[in-house]
Amino acid sequence: MSSNTSSLNNASSLTFTPMTQDDFVIFWPTFQTIIADQQTYAIDPEISYAAAYQLWCQAPKATYAVKDAAGELVGSYYLKANAAGPGDHICNCGYMVTAAARGKGIARAMCEHSQQIAQTLGFKAMQFNAVVATNDVAVALWQRLGFSIVGTVPNAYRHATQGLVATHIMHKPL
Repeated sequence: MSSNTSSLNNASSLTFTPMTQDDFVIFWPTFQTIIADQQTYAIDPEISYAAAYQLWCQAPKATYAVKDAAGELVGSYYLKANAAGPGDHICNCGYMVTAAARGKGIARAMCEHSQQIAQTLGFKAMQFNAVVATNDVAVALWQRLGFSIVGTVPNAYRHATQGLVATHIMHKPL
């Protein structure tokens, strides 16, 4: 195993910092690719850079850039209240990992970090509103991290290659 791979497998080698505009410039191609693939996120694939920046970095309560030991951006996540007013004690997160860093524990590390940040911010639970059911890797990871499927919405997502597929609502008390 190369030193790059082993360092990525060690979550302690990752740094989590609030995402800057410069970080988002680097992250933008990853964001575009993931959205354009239409396999995991219900975001318009024609979203502009400005709208994506607003959605990912400005609207949430917190957004983090995740970098490996070499300082390369390997992923990002946002954290926001899932609802307003009397529902604002439950948070929601979105995670994206660069293609080169997939399968190396980055999503797991981001989810664990986001739960710590959420608790610090006073959230009582975390909820994912629309985990695409065909995204087996994500569903299994979230379940390993203690999330339960609390509901399934049939035909809620137009998957680029599989047509209409279900989404899961996943939840975990913090």
